[in-house]
Amino acid sequence: MRAVRAVGTAVAGALAGTGALHALWTVTPWPLRTPEEFADTVVGTGDGVPPAAACAAVAGLLGAAACLVAAEAGAVPAVGPARLRRAGVWTVSAVLLARGAGGPVVFAGERFRRSERFRRLDARYYSPLCLALGAGAAVVAAAGGTAPVAGYREPGPVA
Repeated sequence: MRAVRAVGTAVAGALAGTGALHALWTVTPWPLRTPEEFADTVVGTGDGVPPAAACAAVAGLLGAAACLVAAEAGAVPAVGPARLRRAGVWTVSAVLLARGAGGPVVFAGERFRRSERFRRLDARYYSPLCLALGAGAAVVAAAGGTAPVAGYREPGPVA
């Protein structure tokens, strides 16, 4: 179970960090200098930056995914039914694996044409990261249960 907790903690940390970056993008294109550079690098189009609401929604989803994976791995106390949590982690895994495998294919086509810079970054970083995180989430989901949180004790009955 230590290995599952380590994988889950790493995946949850990466998802939380990516979520925090998306939250930051609601107000700034950092670490890029201009909205145009951001659009080319992160979105792959010159159509401008995504709306703040879209970045906030993605940040929220990534945060929720991080919590699900961390709880299922036993890195944080779990809340809610185990079956629902496990289904959530399988969903996180499926979405990340689909994005990782589909990105280079979808973005190379004419319908979703992206800039050369974005396609290069997607092939080198974005898609492989999604594949790795999706595989890690699958490892956690396949472990089939939440490991106990180190140092955490279930509350006893209230007298």
